Amino acid sequence: MKKEKVIKMLIPAVGLALFVSGCQSSFLTNMDDKGTASTLNVLSNNNGEDAAHLAAINEVLDASVDKVPTISAMGYAVVSSQPGRSANQKRLMAIRSARMAAMRDLAEQIHGLKVEGNTTVIDLMVQNDTFRGIVSGTIRGARTVRINPTGSDTYEVLLEIDKDTLSYLLRQARNVA
Repeated sequence: MKKEKVIKMLIPAVGLALFVSGCQSSFLTNMDDKGTASTLNVLSNNNGEDAAHLAAINEVLDASVDKVPTISAMGYAVVSSQPGRSANQKRLMAIRSARMAAMRDLAEQIHGLKVEGNTTVIDLMVQNDTFRGIVSGTIRGARTVRINPTGSDTYEVLLEIDKDTLSYLLRQARNVA
């Protein structure tokens, strides 16, 4: 039970580390006319979302982490539904598609899932209810663990980002911030 809690707490931290490691320069400091570093005002909108996001980043980077987990993700794809002229092309496209599905799963674990929804109500009756999930992020250091055919028409791909890579990215994110 404790291990699951630690993993659930570390996933946002790892996501943040991967996000921050993608930055090539610090967005929090800027050189003024005299050449000294000054803090930029990154709070651009009125509703405080940026302030909350920045506070969450600082909280994650300041937290001490004893054990960093290995994050893994599985992706699946059906061979017969892939485009291609031959069975071999379809098989390769299925493997590629399964790998991309696993990458999306990694991105969702690290960066989170943004959910948007819309409900239309007319005369106190729901007329239309739609929602969509959006995953956006950069994945670095993912390693393909295995590619297996499952059944006669499906492939599965297992990807992982090991704890050494995650520890390195977290250290780099702490150094940048």
